[in-house]
Amino acid sequence: MGRVFKVLFIFVAALVGIAVAAVLVFSLLFDPNDYRDRIAGAVEAETGREFRIEGELSLSIFPWLAVEMGRTELGNAEGFGPEPFATFESAALSVRLLPLLLRQEIEVGRARLAGLDLNLAVDADGRSNWQDLAERQAQEPGEAPGDAPDEAGGPAALDIGSVELTGANLTYADAQAGTTYRLQNLNATTGTIRPGEPVGFEAGFDFAMEPGDTAGTVAVEATLTQGETALALGDLTVTANLTGETPLTVTLGIQAFELDLGTGVVTVRELAVEGQLAGETPVDFAVAAPAISADTEASRLDPGTISFRAFNVEGRADVEPFSFAGELTPVATIEVDAFSPKSLMEALGIEPPPTADPQALTRLVLSARAVVGTESVVLDELSMTLDETDFTGELVAPLDPAGRFELSLAADAINADRYMAPPDAADAAGPAAEEPPLEIPVDLIRSLNAGGTVTIGEVLLGGMTFSDVELGVNSADGSLRLHPLTAAFFDGRYEGDIRIDATGDVATLSANETIRDVSLAPLARTVFEQDNITGLVNGTFRLQGRGNDMADIQRTLSGNLSFSLADGAYEGVDIWYQLRRARALFRQETPPEPVLPARTPFSDVTATGTVTDGVMQNDDFVALLPFMRLTGAGSVNLVSGEIDYELTGNVFDRPEGVEASAGEVGDLAKAVVPLSIGGTLTEPKVGVDVAGLAKERATQAVRDRLLEELDGDEEEAPAEGEEPKDAEDVVKDELKNRLRDLIDR
Repeated sequence: MGRVFKVLFIFVAALVGIAVAAVLVFSLLFDPNDYRDRIAGAVEAETGREFRIEGELSLSIFPWLAVEMGRTELGNAEGFGPEPFATFESAALSVRLLPLLLRQEIEVGRARLAGLDLNLAVDADGRSNWQDLAERQAQEPGEAPGDAPDEAGGPAALDIGSVELTGANLTYADAQAGTTYRLQNLNATTGTIRPGEPVGFEAGFDFAMEPGDTAGTVAVEATLTQGETALALGDLTVTANLTGETPLTVTLGIQAFELDLGTGVVTVRELAVEGQLAGETPVDFAVAAPAISADTEASRLDPGTISFRAFNVEGRADVEPFSFAGELTPVATIEVDAFSPKSLMEALGIEPPPTADPQALTRLVLSARAVVGTESVVLDELSMTLDETDFTGELVAPLDPAGRFELSLAADAINADRYMAPPDAADAAGPAAEEPPLEIPVDLIRSLNAGGTVTIGEVLLGGMTFSDVELGVNSADGSLRLHPLTAAFFDGRYEGDIRIDATGDVATLSANETIRDVSLAPLARTVFEQDNITGLVNGTFRLQGRGNDMADIQRTLSGNLSFSLADGAYEGVDIWYQLRRARALFRQETPPEPVLPARTPFSDVTATGTVTDGVMQNDDFVALLPFMRLTGAGSVNLVSGEIDYELTGNVFDRPEGVEASAGEVGDLAKAVVPLSIGGTLTEPKVGVDVAGLAKERATQAVRDRLLEELDGDEEEAPAEGEEPKDAEDVVKDELKNRLRDLIDR
């Protein structure tokens, strides 16, 4: 038995000696560099590209079958210039020999590639410089990798010590799109790669995009696990830093990424994105998703619920599953938690406007259903609460910058006075400071392409309450129209059609407005802070002005207007008393006692006017009072509010509802009473022209005396049988009649 083992030992030793001798002889006599041209020729025959091995080749056999290659270059496709398609400075691969021969196990020590330069390009016709390689591969039938079993009937086991990529540069230039993408200084390493076991992975690179100034760096860390039918990434972290005018830092974290190769289902768990946008206004943001799954065979994605945060604004988006086989049309229900718009403006570097109510613009909550289409994003089922106002409606936002916005909103009630400047803001500026005129937003109008309708149940503005408010907006090609524009206020109604044409250097504003049956008392009290007039007002206004602020527009107003007042009274002035007092002064009698409170009732007041350069001229003023009829003409400066009216009144023979003696009525009924209205719209001054009344009274006396003389001088017509008047008498009678007509006038 001992002899047998001795013979066996000598046999094995001889085999080992022969193998060692063969390796030594192979290493001494075989030089792989002698085969560089043959290797290059084989690659050229396979790819149709020039292939050059400029560096040294080295080969070792035991205990590792190792190959190292120096600088190598693969030529570019025809028509893409002299720049090579790919080059690398060195490459190395080693495989342990005995496990491969004895157990059919592939044990790779280290796979290393250094200094790779890969140039991908697309020409102006859309042809790529890798298209010919793909076409050659498609023309050569063969078994797909992994299909061929080994000699034992199963796939060989694979064990890789590490993979290392250093100093790589990748360029993708698309001449058709005019863009270039560069990845530089790409370094990547892995740990040991074994089937079913996790593999550590690290990578980092610089990138740049042209045109534009987008550039930065990216770093990646992850653990990769590959099973028989699944691929998983765990603890994935991606950090990106973007340089340029606004630096950006983004970190992507994924707890687990799983790919089932059998079903094609991809699952992402605990995705989180955090970042900061630097610059003048730093922005912190974050996005997170508990679970995202994708079925690659069915081309269906289920993002689940995604939470987000930016500028301290937080919310969630519940995204419905959708297909990514064709055009993407995801649908999501979005909810944004309560936040302060004022705080958001401050975070954006925008100074919040001062508001009369310090609590205004401090709370906004919204939710909506978002439908992303190919041309626009639709927010329907929109629900929003701003402070204490609830809005509902729909918004359509175009994806094309030149597209059109569409808006439909309805609100319950809003106190607009809360959002106005505080009343003490103007006082703090000092008495000499004047509030600048309201500017027309011409730049916004020129760029705005939008339309929609806003309805509000009740609006409090300037102390006035408007109800059933409807505002239609249509803006395109530099023109803005507000129509329909309707509201109910002070028991009446307003209807308007406002247009602004901003296509020229100077904007043009035109207004076509109507008010119906508006109660004068609360209107005057609110607008003019006057409590001195009652009744109902109706009016139409068709005006136009030019300018880029309201002051210029008021100064250039032109057009026409009309208004009427009905069944009211002017408080604080008693025109009937003023007439009686003027008569008493004229007759040198004791003035009558005034009836308090002083007021002048009217049944109807009408006027039409023409507006030129901000001044209205009215030539047909008519007012019906219980005791007289007023007519006349005057003007109103719509910019300064100054009034200048000259009126004449005819007292009725039997005035209604006023205290007066027969003598007073008789004297006043015979006179034409002159009145004047001056002052301003907010403080009008009404008075009787006593001197004019005296002059008119004297004129009337002379007229009456002449008429009496003419009537007394009148001869009767000749009786029957009498001689007719001669020609001289006929002429005298005609002259008397003409003179009487002239006096009557």
